[in-house]
Amino acid sequence: MTDHQRGDTVLDGNACITPNVDRIRKNGVTFSEAFCPAPHCCPARATFFTGLYPTQHGIWHNVEVGNAITRDLADGVRTWSEDFREAGYRMKYSGKWHVSMSESPADRGWDVCPGTRGDYSNKKPGSRWEQFEKLAGKTEPAERGEGMIINPGYPVFTLYGTREEPSEPRGDAAVVKEAVDAMEALHAEGSETPWCLYAGCIGPHDPYNVPQRFLDMYDIDDIKLPESYWDKMEDKPGFYRKTRDLFDQLSEDEARQAVRHFLAYCTYEDELFGKLLDKLEELGEADNTIVIYCSDHGDYNGEHGLWAKGVPCFRGAYHVPLVMQWPAGMAEPGRVVDELVSLADVAPTLMEAAGLPAEREMVGESLIPFLKNAQRSGWRDKMFTQTNGNELYAIQRAVFTKKRKMVYNGFDYSELYDLEKDPHEMVNLVNDPDYADDVRRMMGDIWRFARDTGDTCINPYILVRFANYGPAVAFE
Repeated sequence: MTDHQRGDTVLDGNACITPNVDRIRKNGVTFSEAFCPAPHCCPARATFFTGLYPTQHGIWHNVEVGNAITRDLADGVRTWSEDFREAGYRMKYSGKWHVSMSESPADRGWDVCPGTRGDYSNKKPGSRWEQFEKLAGKTEPAERGEGMIINPGYPVFTLYGTREEPSEPRGDAAVVKEAVDAMEALHAEGSETPWCLYAGCIGPHDPYNVPQRFLDMYDIDDIKLPESYWDKMEDKPGFYRKTRDLFDQLSEDEARQAVRHFLAYCTYEDELFGKLLDKLEELGEADNTIVIYCSDHGDYNGEHGLWAKGVPCFRGAYHVPLVMQWPAGMAEPGRVVDELVSLADVAPTLMEAAGLPAEREMVGESLIPFLKNAQRSGWRDKMFTQTNGNELYAIQRAVFTKKRKMVYNGFDYSELYDLEKDPHEMVNLVNDPDYADDVRRMMGDIWRFARDTGDTCINPYILVRFANYGPAVAFE
């Protein structure tokens, strides 16, 4: 699992160089329409491990942040790793956790490698006042450097740059080295009991700092900005425009450099992934091992003039890579499945593959039929998202199909996009009378999903009645 990687970086026709992901695409199945439930590390990762949505697993924000409203999985919530451990799997965890404030992977069935990060079980939430105290009296740079974003009273943020090996980005090489060593140790123990290995990297998370040799693989003259880059979002929530304002310091040339650095960072992560594939093949265990490549959430990477991820409910923040390889358990490798799938589907998929009964309800559904290329009737035709905002609170719920997208913003006006005519989400049609039926129908979808997943954002008080249609339409 990478962090912040866009789903389109592993698909046909993209500009990203990923030879190792291409290896498992050739020998596996690519899910081209895979999405996370929330554009934030902790809630998305909690969904990956539980098969549940935030309203169910209870994680809404990054748990270590001072104003997070929850810090641990809800009582009674179980992860698939616990089932695997109880079934006798040998479990190894390397890299980023970022699911709970009080628990580490060891509390959820894993044997933890020394370099595991995002484990806050021995820490307290940070207030960060000390960080700002150190800035007191310091003046901002006289001139803004390349890629810099300067906001008075905040640390200078530089969106992209280079970081040379061996001081490589964010310690991901060390995470993969520990994972490779763990794989060797698991193999040496023998094949009497199965094993499971998780490797969680932090790239290509912003800022996009990557070794120069990967940047050299991309010619800046070949880099194009997204079609929506110039969208001023005048028909969208003010929060969106305020978010874009943060990045308006960047020139178009800097924006193209940021895209270039992001792509190079994905290629760097791909090289690390290749080390895991090489070791798996070297040990002779590739045929009967499920390999999954995915990310927790995406990155706008220039969409609508935005970077990183946040409240604006655009595709780039939610669309993630999801590729699976399982030579012994799949049919007709090399296929691309374009059904709507979710990180919530990973848990039931692994449970079924391991022959473990799922004795609890999940929002996710098993992807095994797609791996076997079997007929799968009644698959979902809509995808839902749930967020209460990234660090700052902003209740938002959305539903989308391949034709329409409806976004309920509790903090501002809502949105509707005709994805057939407007795939880049440029024109908000929520007030267009020709789409009134879509708004009502899709608000009903949002509220029904809210009801079915235990969502409580249905306060009827007069000053919070901001949905186009209230929760009663769930029962129509």
